[in-house]
Amino acid sequence: MAEIIQEDHGEKGGKKRPKKGVAHIDMTPMVDLMCLLITFFMLTTAFSKPKVMEITMPEKTTDLDKDKPQVKIPADRTYNILLTEKNGIFWYNGVIEKDKPVPTLVKSSFDDKSAVWIRKMLLQKNKTVFKQVAELKEKVTKGELIMADSTLNRKIKEIKKKDTKAPIFLIKANAKVKYKNMVDIIDEMAICNIGSYAVVDMEDQEQQLIDGTLK
Repeated sequence: MAEIIQEDHGEKGGKKRPKKGVAHIDMTPMVDLMCLLITFFMLTTAFSKPKVMEITMPEKTTDLDKDKPQVKIPADRTYNILLTEKNGIFWYNGVIEKDKPVPTLVKSSFDDKSAVWIRKMLLQKNKTVFKQVAELKEKVTKGELIMADSTLNRKIKEIKKKDTKAPIFLIKANAKVKYKNMVDIIDEMAICNIGSYAVVDMEDQEQQLIDGTLK
């Protein structure tokens, strides 16, 4: 609340005394501003969509599932991506089996300046699907095809599903991996249009393969 001080001259030759007065503040503009702010926040909240990341996790097996036949992933289509501490990333093709040759482990990198950049490998293995999705998006961008975003996403999922030779990636990490590395590798899956991937636990044999102690 504002306060105004006025001088009271009083009697002639007497001492001047200050006179206090209360000023009235018009709150009408403040009410208008508040209504505008409420409208702004309501609109921005409605239009902003939460950013989510789709992660495919393996289903938990129960006692009832033990008798069911397990779906086997073709070894030639399986690519294992191993994440370790200090931004370490490795990959190998196939599975580790007893009394069989040890798979060749390739050390890769998140750095695009590296010759073994992980994205290069993903694009090379998934080049057929990536090319088809890129061509579809280009047609939509140029206006040759007109479709809603939901229809476009459905078409992309159909392309990924139809390719029976596309690689299947299993992402595995040990306990010392940074959260950022996990987010980065899943981002790479989305960038390269990988249709089949899952986050699973790293096996002891795979940690031995990284350490060079697997026989």
